[in-house]
Parts: sequence; structure tokens; C-alpha cells
Amino acid sequence: MTSQSLDTARTPTVAMTRADLEAARAALPSRDVAAVMTMGALHEGHAQLIRSAREAHDHVVVTIFLNPLQFGPKEDLSRYPRTFDDDMAICTEAGVDLVFAPSPDVVYPDGDPGVRVSAGPLGAVLEGAARPGHFDGVVTVVGKLLHLTGARSAYFGQKDAQQLLLIRRMVRDLDFPVDVVAVPTVREPDGLALSSRNTYLTDSDREVALCLHRALRAGAAAATLGPSAVRRAAREVLVEEPLALVDYLVLVHPETLADVPEWYRGEALLAVAARIGTTRLIDNSPLVVGPAGGALEVFSDRPVAR
Repeated sequence: MTSQSLDTARTPTVAMTRADLEAARAALPSRDVAAVMTMGALHEGHAQLIRSAREAHDHVVVTIFLNPLQFGPKEDLSRYPRTFDDDMAICTEAGVDLVFAPSPDVVYPDGDPGVRVSAGPLGAVLEGAARPGHFDGVVTVVGKLLHLTGARSAYFGQKDAQQLLLIRRMVRDLDFPVDVVAVPTVREPDGLALSSRNTYLTDSDREVALCLHRALRAGAAAATLGPSAVRRAAREVLVEEPLALVDYLVLVHPETLADVPEWYRGEALLAVAARIGTTRLIDNSPLVVGPAGGALEVFSDRPVAR
């Protein structure tokens, strides 16, 4: 923990209704509030988001909401892990002030909303191509939760790079008075990116899944040689693991998600998605392509390309 010791850790206030949230939010001594939005099943990656927010702001609100809008008809919403007691323990240890844990009828009181936020063309590629409508559901609920929590800043992990990009575009394009902060991907000691979906992996699946991080590291190591070298180095690692069914491996511009051409020099996103056993995993590496190339933790803050 950063702002309070384990000995003095206080269980966060839990709000489950809009009225409870409004009252708990009004009771916070300061208006300097940061939000960390989750679907539950918290792990060390979420804890790092909370700690980063805690270091920079007076108060932290965590939302725990399993958003039905971002699950497609073939995706098993009921299978998603629900671990509220464990989630609260993590929130307590990390210094959260307030947990908003609404049911779907609280977030969507009239049922499925007739008006939604559209993720636009950036939401239809990569993960959006594999999960049509997913990002419309993501940006819709994030927009609602930003309004409901009244947060000045919101913290998201770099692992979900496309989601992070789309939330930043929504905040910019629709003039939300919120800073969106990226936090580097948190990994296990062997390199596996932390994800709630990792609980679905068998022991053998988990060994296979390590090829994703190895591929990203190989690609980043070749960044000084240009885009083709990055793609080739990463692909060579993946083809050596036949049990990883690769959906995509791309090197794209971090603001447009367009494939970068061979002459490109600058920041780029090397991203991969693959099915390991019955589980679909994603991972990515921000990097710089060119003579001074190599891996980054997060991208630099730059105006969005138009």
C-alpha cells in the first residue's frame, strides 16, 4: 500500500444503488477522485491500477460491474468468475475509499439502452472484428460510470490497448472532463500478462500461453531493424507453438490501429490474440520502431491523430 498502512486499512464503503453512490461520493472530503473500472475477479493487475490512482489522488472509487452489453451472443457471461469477497479484500488492502457494485438494473434501469455510444471504425478491427459490438458496450458503460462516479481521472491497463485507445478517443471526442491514465501491463514472473481469464487455463495451457510474451519480446528486440523484422521475429516464435491458435499478430499505429508501413519510424503497437485451449488471450507490447527502437511500458502522451 502507499497511502495507508495495512494496520490501518479500512474496508471501503460499498454502494449498490445510484442513491447510495451519490451519498457516499458526497461524503468524501475531497473532490479529487480517481476511478478504476473493473468487472470483478480482481488480481494484482487491478491492484496496481488502484495503487497508481491512490498515489496521485485523494480518493479512489472502484467499480465492480459485469457489463452485459460487452458480451456477445456466443460469449458465456455466466461463466465469468465472480469473487466479490476476494475483490473487497484487494480493495481494502490497496486503499480504496468507495466500491460501486451495481446490478444491471441499476446501471440500465430501462433495460438495454436504446441510445448507446458507438466505438466507430476503431472498434470494428482487431478485437472488435472478433467480438462485434463489444467495444460499443465498453464505451457505453465507461461513459455512464464516468458520469455516475464523478471521477476526475480514470486508470486503465495497457494490456487492453485497444480498449484504452477507444476510451481516450471517447473522452476526447465527447468532451468528458476526465484524464485517462495508462498503467503498464502487470505480468507474472514468467511473463504471462495478468488477466481474469487466466483462471480458465489448465497447467498445460498456461505453459503454451507463455509463447505470447516470448513473441512480443522477440518482436521488440528486432525493433531497430524496422517493421518487417518486428513482425517476422514475433511470428517465428508463435509458429513454434502449434497449440496456440493465433487470431492475429499485428504491428499497428497506436492511434489509428492501421498497419505501419516499412518506412515507418516511431511508436507502434505489437499486438497478439490467440486461443489457448478453450481460452482466448490477448497481449501487446508498445514499442519504438527505428534506430533507437525497443520496448516501451506505455505510449507517450500525444494528441490523437486525425
